[in-house]
Amino acid sequence: MKQLDWIVLVFVLLFIVVYGIYKSRQVKTSESFLGGKTNPWWMVGLGIMATQASAITFLSTPGQAYNDGLGFVQFYFGLPIAMVILCVWVLPKFFKMNVLTAYEYLEKRFGLSTRILTAILFLIQRGLAAGITIFAPAIILSTILGWNLIFTNILIGGLVTIYTIVGGTEAVSQTQKQQMIVIFIGMFLAFFLILQKLPLDLNDALLYSGSMGKINPVNFEFDLNNRYNIWSAFLGGTFLFLSYFGTDQSQVQRYLTGKSLKEARLGLLFNGLFKIPMQFFILFIGVMVFVFFQFEKTPLNFNPLSQKLQNNTEYKNLNLEFEKNFDLKEKKIAEWKNGHSEKVMSELKNLHAKEAEIRSNAKKVIDKNAPDIESNDKDYVFIYYILHYLPTGIVGLLIAVILSAAMSSTSSELNALATTTVVDIYKRNFAPNISDKQYLNASRFFTLMWGIVAVFFAVNASLFENLIQAVNIIGSLFYGTILGVFAIAFLFPKIGGKATMRSILIVEPVIILLYFLDFKEVIELEFLWLNPIGCLLMIGVASLLESVMRKRLI
Repeated sequence: MKQLDWIVLVFVLLFIVVYGIYKSRQVKTSESFLGGKTNPWWMVGLGIMATQASAITFLSTPGQAYNDGLGFVQFYFGLPIAMVILCVWVLPKFFKMNVLTAYEYLEKRFGLSTRILTAILFLIQRGLAAGITIFAPAIILSTILGWNLIFTNILIGGLVTIYTIVGGTEAVSQTQKQQMIVIFIGMFLAFFLILQKLPLDLNDALLYSGSMGKINPVNFEFDLNNRYNIWSAFLGGTFLFLSYFGTDQSQVQRYLTGKSLKEARLGLLFNGLFKIPMQFFILFIGVMVFVFFQFEKTPLNFNPLSQKLQNNTEYKNLNLEFEKNFDLKEKKIAEWKNGHSEKVMSELKNLHAKEAEIRSNAKKVIDKNAPDIESNDKDYVFIYYILHYLPTGIVGLLIAVILSAAMSSTSSELNALATTTVVDIYKRNFAPNISDKQYLNASRFFTLMWGIVAVFFAVNASLFENLIQAVNIIGSLFYGTILGVFAIAFLFPKIGGKATMRSILIVEPVIILLYFLDFKEVIELEFLWLNPIGCLLMIGVASLLESVMRKRLI
């Protein structure tokens, strides 16, 4: 990066942090730190979107679209349905009980054991996810500066933890306004700049990317082994979002800061209305990056560390083959541009398939000869484009966008983890009668503790298929079970705490086993289906256990 980029980056990030600390300087009680009910609907909505819009969204999603097209947008089709259900049935109960966490409700319905166990499931999955949200921006800085990735994880995690300790929920809410402004400005600039740089006009760019299978937002084929189709979106996705927004404290805490039930409902509906267009827009940027790179030579692998293999004979031969394929493709694109010939497009598809094959073989060479280098380069595509093709100053702004999103989502997660630990475990079981100042100090201590845990997970993270997939997989391992607990609480009044508690202990290992079997390719079951399976299993097993226990009593 140039000097101007560094100035823009440092100024934007310092402004956000200083503003958040200034606005939260009056936080002197545990209630203010953990979740004061003061925000209007638009702050609630922006807070929900900012918590979701982590660095992973802006780092990984364009790379997802570069490789696979717009199909990932289907993942969000169940979101509006989930928002309406939550607004009608769930929010009124939370506001009527005046809870700080979602799990307080469970004690009144089932007893203390179920509340604690459900809270622990949340702490495990959100602690893992917090590690991933730290790991994502660490990739960026380590790529830009050539820093050690472990050191960068520790640095970012430490800064975010300190920032969260200072202001708690109030600081998170205040800074998210500024972060979303920076994010929207940065992404619109990136979009307009890439359109200006395209050698094709927008119509030809859409025609070309569509011919290459990138403009494919909806897939109606029912296939359990297909990760993103309309059925997994409306069934698996709806269950996932019901659990995420209805039971995950990192989201529940955002809308519980609303001044009233009406404000919280409007904030949730705002998110349901704008999230799909926002995600589509980010994916579309990735598709345009794909079109742009049809005219620009790219590395064989976007991870800059892969350059260490440039003297490897096998890798060098693949690189030569890759460059030869690019030259042929460049000539064919120029030919297609003049006449839109279907025959030429057919030849281009073959060249594109050849390129994908060469890239795949390169990844195998990296895995074989340098297993410490991450060969999966989806998450490096967009940052490569930013660093090499955008004007000075804009580069710094877009890096600020990604790091702002990281600060927002990670601080929200750490604050939610601390809130759940204090309210559902520490205060309820170990220190019910200490002073408010002691609770405030405990909240800050647990924020620090979870920051350390998240950094530990970040240091030991891997890219999975890519980061956006990793976060959703981690959530799906737990969300179905947790949603099942709340579904029983709201919809099945005859099922008691003992049956529900035992069902958790049965169902959660089954869900983990199903994912493990799919990972080992023993069965074919994509992760989105784990959400409805987990929820329905919880209801079924709990109903059966309740029936058995009642018969024994009779």
